[in-house]
Amino acid sequence: MAYPQVKQPKISDVIMAQLEAMILEGSLKPGQQLPPERTLATEFEVSRPSLREALQKLSAKGLIVSRQGGGSYVSEKIGSSIADPLTELFSTHPEAQYDLLEFRHALEGVSAYYAALRCTPADKTRLQACYANLQAAHDQKSFEKETKADAEFHLAIAEASHNAVLLHTMRSLFTLLHENIYSNLESVYRKRDTRQVIHDQHRVLLDTIVGENPEKARNAAHDHLTFVKEAIIEQSKDSTRQERAMRRSGI
Repeated sequence: MAYPQVKQPKISDVIMAQLEAMILEGSLKPGQQLPPERTLATEFEVSRPSLREALQKLSAKGLIVSRQGGGSYVSEKIGSSIADPLTELFSTHPEAQYDLLEFRHALEGVSAYYAALRCTPADKTRLQACYANLQAAHDQKSFEKETKADAEFHLAIAEASHNAVLLHTMRSLFTLLHENIYSNLESVYRKRDTRQVIHDQHRVLLDTIVGENPEKARNAAHDHLTFVKEAIIEQSKDSTRQERAMRRSGI
């Protein structure tokens, strides 16, 4: 009986599959420039024509873009399903902020759990670096820097989860995440000691993940977001009471 000949995959297809895997796992990030062709060809141990063919296929799929004289980049459109107009809608409708906070509660609890379960030494170093940036912004009392560092810290946790769906969902929500954190902290930081409590919660979250304790990490994420939600609700009640008092006094 004659068996059909097994076709060897094209070198360019093998390269393409490896680069796709790197994009999927987050090793190559949206907007990141790829190394020069000569460097990539050396790393993959392939010819430059095979590499160039792989890049062309990735470009046709919309995964990378080439710039004249400027090399190849991972497309910034990857994971950008939450567009700016929707971001503006969320920011102008306060009730949607609660919806996003509830979604974060579910998503980030799972991210923290798997990050603690799967994080590598490199992940731990990345998380500690993100927390150091958060600590520096906290010490400087720089609200803008702190909210951005806060969002990046939560994104790094998703990266450490080694779950591609969690990672790209968080990345697609990054703008919304930053806006949500900004809006939340702008509200709750008005209350004394809240800022320090939230910062301490981030430390607990870091320690439980680096300490590889999945259940405690998930609980730390839930406790953190529950506190934020309750603080926002309490701040809203305070604002309502103040508005009523001002109306009664005729101010």
